[in-house]
Amino acid sequence: MISAVEKIREFMKKQGVEYLLVNSANKYLEEYTPLEENSRYILTDFSGSTGDVLVAPETIYLFVDGRYHIQADLEVNHEIIDVVKLQTGQSFLEELVKKIPEGNILGIFSKKNSQKRVEYLEEKGLKLKYFDNDPLDEQISYDSSNVVAVVGVSVEEKIKDINFDGAVLITDLEEVSYLFNLRDFSKNYSSKIRGKAVILTGRARMLEDIDDFVESYQGNIYVDKASINAYDFALIGDKVKILENSPIKLMKSVKTNDEIEHYKEAFRRTDLAVKAIGDYIENNDNISELDIAEQLEKEFKRYGAKSLSFKSIVAKDKNSALAHYSKCSKDEILKDGSLVLIDCGAYYEQGLATDITRVFVKGTPSELQRRVYTTVLKMFLNAFNSNLKTGYEIDNLVRKIYSENEIDGFVFNHGLGHGIGVSVHEYPPNLSKNEMAKVQIKDNMCFTIEPGLYNENYFGVRLENSCYMKDGKICSFVHMNYEKKLIDFSLLTEQEKEWLKEFEVI
Repeated sequence: MISAVEKIREFMKKQGVEYLLVNSANKYLEEYTPLEENSRYILTDFSGSTGDVLVAPETIYLFVDGRYHIQADLEVNHEIIDVVKLQTGQSFLEELVKKIPEGNILGIFSKKNSQKRVEYLEEKGLKLKYFDNDPLDEQISYDSSNVVAVVGVSVEEKIKDINFDGAVLITDLEEVSYLFNLRDFSKNYSSKIRGKAVILTGRARMLEDIDDFVESYQGNIYVDKASINAYDFALIGDKVKILENSPIKLMKSVKTNDEIEHYKEAFRRTDLAVKAIGDYIENNDNISELDIAEQLEKEFKRYGAKSLSFKSIVAKDKNSALAHYSKCSKDEILKDGSLVLIDCGAYYEQGLATDITRVFVKGTPSELQRRVYTTVLKMFLNAFNSNLKTGYEIDNLVRKIYSENEIDGFVFNHGLGHGIGVSVHEYPPNLSKNEMAKVQIKDNMCFTIEPGLYNENYFGVRLENSCYMKDGKICSFVHMNYEKKLIDFSLLTEQEKEWLKEFEVI
């Protein structure tokens, strides 16, 4: 049987390109693309949620951010894959461009790259050749029979103030799901429906694909270049008009008061599930990562979860240094002193994703475990209690706190947080060193604060609360307490000890 690498090399030879971009996304540009639709995974065996590949004449480059440096090293065949480890603030596209000599052509799958991305590559001087179909794709059917309606502001109310001299095309699945108050709970790790939508004056309708609509509609068609793929953009042709931002993207990022109340209840139940798993770890011996993951899903279901919002991360000891470790091995058995990082979440009735990370210890912790844990806790408490209004500023504050309390060999190599909603990652808002984090966080925007420190020779600690902004103040949906055994109170200021009292409820 021909391998994926051979198939791609044969395709490139036939098409006359020496460089080819292979994506983790599908035609909907989903972040958490199912692995069976993820060409990058099929090509490299790397199972992380993000990270694209450049196939070059002599090697295959896999670009991964700090969350995946260790995981990528463990999963790929280094004889054929060169892992490019992006550092905080480094851009994948900038590093990609550096790998392609001037004058060479880069092959692009037009349905799997946003128009914004391909224009960036063109602006950098690359010559692009577009392909409609990816040779690694297989025919996968989508069952829409389990799509359900959820309570929310009506479509008519949402679009009443959207007035353009033409049609607004919505191609982002989160936005389509939000607009029509529809969710699909038939599969884990997503509540999104699949489809596209068009908004006309006073009305909106679903589209399976845009071909027929584009052909028949004679007016302007407005699109967001960040969420429309290059294939659809080209299809629209000279009818296209550019949106600075999708009006639905901005709308869904500011939750209604009803959505905030739903989130409070959803996180109350999430807290209870995580508290139960902490007790399970404390009271049971000879349990594995897999045992914990399976018990955790049972606890979520016990408290009414429809499905998980992403694959739970249950990582002990050295595995916890992999920020997005996803194996949950039955062979990784907890022993006295084992540190366990659990990053998890679920969907409840409204189909909004919860997200929380807590770290537990089996038995007696080491001094190093206590020091690292307490330092991460300091980073969280200062971020949470800051009066800063942009994620960029909050992220900078946390890095400053760490620079004043640095622990040799431990790195904080990912952004501080992300927006949450229909998907567990959404934008806006964003908390990181990226330009997009300079957007002000508005009231009722929901987001995570999740500092972490990692050392691949020891362990990692990440502490994540999902939060929301109210009257200019950060509030926490999560009230789950912290692991007192792991807190070195001598490292906390009196102010930090006072702040910590808010999280002693459960």
